[in-house]
Amino acid sequence: MLELHAFRAATVQTSPIFLDTDATVDKVVRLIGEAADNGARLIAFPEVFVSGYPYWNWIGNPVQGSVWFERLARSAIEIPGPEIAKIAQAAARHRINVVVGVNERNCRGVGTIYNTVVTLSDEGRLLGRHRKLVPTWAEKLTWAPGDASALRVHDTSVGPLGVLACGENTNTLARFALLAQGELIHVANYISLPVAPPDYDMAEAIRMRSAAHSFEGKLFTVVSCSTISAEIVAALEVDFPDARDMLSRRNSAFSGFVGPDGRTIGKPLIDEEGIAYADIDLGRCIQPRQMHDITGHYNRFDVFELSVNRRPLTAARFDDSRAADELDGEPVVIERNQGIQS
Repeated sequence: MLELHAFRAATVQTSPIFLDTDATVDKVVRLIGEAADNGARLIAFPEVFVSGYPYWNWIGNPVQGSVWFERLARSAIEIPGPEIAKIAQAAARHRINVVVGVNERNCRGVGTIYNTVVTLSDEGRLLGRHRKLVPTWAEKLTWAPGDASALRVHDTSVGPLGVLACGENTNTLARFALLAQGELIHVANYISLPVAPPDYDMAEAIRMRSAAHSFEGKLFTVVSCSTISAEIVAALEVDFPDARDMLSRRNSAFSGFVGPDGRTIGKPLIDEEGIAYADIDLGRCIQPRQMHDITGHYNRFDVFELSVNRRPLTAARFDDSRAADELDGEPVVIERNQGIQS
């Protein structure tokens, strides 16, 4: 018998403690506890919340931003690592599923950083580490492109959950790849972006993308977006005198919930900080699919075909099928304290 859960979800709209990884992780843990105390079984945090977004790419040139890139690289985390372990312990302690954006440093490349979305179960298990497939525009100065190895829908205690970061929610094929895996809960995390073109309404763009995914897929979308604190502006003003003017435009952040009909649930957070909540009933995902089920009867898979390469991409692939050390065709035996003997 089909069972679809009803549960309370929480979404966070706030700023990290800028480039302070430990302090931001502590903030994540505190907000997890607050949301759980209010009955939430899922909480979403913004894009690269641990612990900051490279705004300098937008308000300065690459040379000016170079020193800031190093600061970001030094504050980035490895996965697995102690920071994610601390957040996972909080998830398990409060029995809540957690989605959080982080700057992830490649463990074999000190200057290779990914925009990563981490998914943790309410048992504290690491379910997914999705690296943003294509950094957007000026972000290419900071992040390396990810791969599709974690472009997956996770079975969680609240239902099938998928995630995408910011501009990925504009990528139709990435979204369809999640829908095809049975996604019913979608987490889309963003950053506040006041420095887009003058006629670009970031809050409305976020809402529209979320509504499109929910309506097309007949599912629920949870949106979490960061804000830009006075602390962030003050830090950047030291090197970028125009930072305050360039980072102060309104309607730059939107967090909230969208239902399977594409309509916003409750009152979203626009620009202001806080935690928003919504009661979600996945049973509402059934009826709308009688009309449009784009991963089922309302499609032509004999006409359209999507192929997704989920092989992890690495700098090099090493074939260790043969012994590495051979001498004159004979294996080399290394014996402790006795040197090398053939």
